[in-house]
Amino acid sequence: MFHNKWNYLTFLIKIITILIIFVSLISYPKDVFEASLRGLNTWWTIVFPALLPFFIMSELLVALGIVNFLGILLEPVMRPLFNLPGPAAFVLAVGYTSGAPISSMVTANLRNQGLVSKNEAERIICFTNNASPLFMFGAVAVGMFNRPELGIIIAGSHYLANILLGIALRFWKRDGDYMHYNSQEKAFKRAFETLVTTQKTQIKPFGKLLGDAIKNSVHTLLLIGGFIILFSVFIELLTIFYIIEYLSLLLCFIFTPFMLDINLAQGIASGLIEMTIGSKLIIDSAAPLNLKVAAVSLVLGWSGLSIHAQALSMISNTDISFFPFIVARIFHGIMAAGLSLIIFNPAISAFSGSVFPFYNFNSFHFSLISLACFCGILIIMIICSMIFRVLNNLRFIWPFRSH
Repeated sequence: MFHNKWNYLTFLIKIITILIIFVSLISYPKDVFEASLRGLNTWWTIVFPALLPFFIMSELLVALGIVNFLGILLEPVMRPLFNLPGPAAFVLAVGYTSGAPISSMVTANLRNQGLVSKNEAERIICFTNNASPLFMFGAVAVGMFNRPELGIIIAGSHYLANILLGIALRFWKRDGDYMHYNSQEKAFKRAFETLVTTQKTQIKPFGKLLGDAIKNSVHTLLLIGGFIILFSVFIELLTIFYIIEYLSLLLCFIFTPFMLDINLAQGIASGLIEMTIGSKLIIDSAAPLNLKVAAVSLVLGWSGLSIHAQALSMISNTDISFFPFIVARIFHGIMAAGLSLIIFNPAISAFSGSVFPFYNFNSFHFSLISLACFCGILIIMIICSMIFRVLNNLRFIWPFRSH
């Protein structure tokens, strides 16, 4: 009985919320149009060209069995560090070079193909969901702060916090529910045999695979664009109805000992919903520079409800639970903010006066550089995997030996 009442109440709340939003859209058409235009511009000029190559390549690599191949080679790196199978290395590389929500999409693909367990998939998306390097270096550091050196601090604290989070999550739910590779076998031979087997079972010609990859990638990016535009409108309506202002006052009250600036609090409150707008408001505040950098790191670590909705849509057709992702985003934001405060003064001293080549970057240049970085990360991880495998086979004192 209680369950039925709760479902009825939830349904009623959804209907009322949708009606309120619909009436608001009609009441403020000009503001809604401008907010939609801002969201569309962000998606078309940054998100679409930056993510499309990665989406297409990830679809092809999974379909051709390259991920299975890499998974066997990279097991000695991923299992000791993160207690994850080798295919997770592909998610890590693509997530750290292209930004959210592609890691969620690739993780869902791996889960659907049985390459990772439910527990492993939930942990993977928790620490591979990063802000785009283009956004951190180009949009935030150069475009908003007008100080390229701050990109090193923001990106460094952002990535380091996620890596530490991934290492911490290796101890979560150690229930043995994972695919295991015997590292004593000849890795390259076994990986190549797996690749050949995948090719033999692949009945689609390459042209069909490429067409499907492009179609699926564009469809996914259209979905992401819809979320960006929708949440851009949401935050505009929340600003019109003073909800952001009230939330800012609440943050100021909670963090009274830290003397939180009202404009800085307003930026953080906006960033809880959409990180781009929140970051801009934070930077425009009169708070000290180190606090603004920490606040931006907090917002980027949390990612905003817009990114959360995109990630949720990516894993909606799997059995992956979304709750760990939300908890991880909270810890990621707090850790990134703390790390940025720790490294701020040393980093400013070290990087001030340096020349940063980010001024003339556009999303196309970033796509090419990110693809190169993606390949570089995989090559480095393969080399580390070979070193770990040699240490294991030579029976050195190695605390992460496979059994």
